[in-house]
Amino acid sequence: MQALQVLSLTLLSVLAVSAQSISSGKCPQPPVQQNFDPTRYMGRWHEIMKIPAPFQLGECCQATYTLGDGIVLVRNDELLANGTISFIEGTAKIADASEPAKLEVSFFEDAPPAPYWVLATDYDTYTLVYSCSDFAGLFRAEFSWIMSRTRTLPKETVSELLDILKSHGISTDSFTETDQRPELCSVMP
Repeated sequence: MQALQVLSLTLLSVLAVSAQSISSGKCPQPPVQQNFDPTRYMGRWHEIMKIPAPFQLGECCQATYTLGDGIVLVRNDELLANGTISFIEGTAKIADASEPAKLEVSFFEDAPPAPYWVLATDYDTYTLVYSCSDFAGLFRAEFSWIMSRTRTLPKETVSELLDILKSHGISTDSFTETDQRPELCSVMP
């Protein structure tokens, strides 16, 4: 029992440093986008808001998805404070063909994939993505992104997407806006 407590405290400490949204208990299971069409989802999405993550430190964040051979190629770009563009590439795959809006994304070969659930999208304007990993059912690390095909999204749409999260018991208190001003982001690919 003591070993489990030490392990739990160690994991919680690591997560507290690396993630901004740590909660007790298991991950919620919100419903995902019905009849999700991965082909229509491909292309570029600009981050409007997010739960802050240590692996995303910049502004002008954008994700580009391209269909590959049985997988989705993922490229995330951001503009760092020093003016350089940072990017990371990975892959995503549908975890279960019966729920194609539940994907698993991998950026590092030796790391387990992370959930990438599309909760809502109209494919042309907005998408709401949720990711949650729980640890022995004791606590969970949550991430979420609101993205748009353009660098702006009407406040009403953002509010509706935040309400979807709230309706499933997912806190939106730590969401922050991503700077997508044209004068700042014009250097992005």
